[in-house]
Amino acid sequence: MAQKLSIADLRISSAAFEDHGRIPARHTVEGEDVSPPLQWSGAPAGTKAFVIVCHDPDAPLVDGFTHWLAYGISADTSELPEGAGGLVAGTNSYGNAGYGGPAPPPGHGTHHYYFWIYALDSELDLQPGLERRALIDQIEDHVLEQARTVGLYER
Repeated sequence: MAQKLSIADLRISSAAFEDHGRIPARHTVEGEDVSPPLQWSGAPAGTKAFVIVCHDPDAPLVDGFTHWLAYGISADTSELPEGAGGLVAGTNSYGNAGYGGPAPPPGHGTHHYYFWIYALDSELDLQPGLERRALIDQIEDHVLEQARTVGLYER
């Protein structure tokens, strides 16, 4: 079955860094390790919920490194503040719920941190603690549109 591209008007950004700009140390394990603020606009008609995923494909692991999975975000939401709480959290690659900031291996070069937003066509009953692959498998057929912003970090 051919996959459908799900890009149009949805946009996501962070006041903490420019797209393809350096993520401030505050949002990494070297700082306060708090999630950056995120804002989005242009959600498609019929959006019932949002999902946020932060993933580092540059990590020297077969499937990269997942830093954050947040879901069950209501359709009337258009931003998450710094250090956002009260969200349904998946399990990041550190083995914890919630946000775990960038910590690339020293000397490994610049890593790209993809902050994805997915607009869903229904409010799915997603269990807390899902890992990235399980979450993607459950939302894949419900994604109306997706967008991303990328932050950079290296040690």
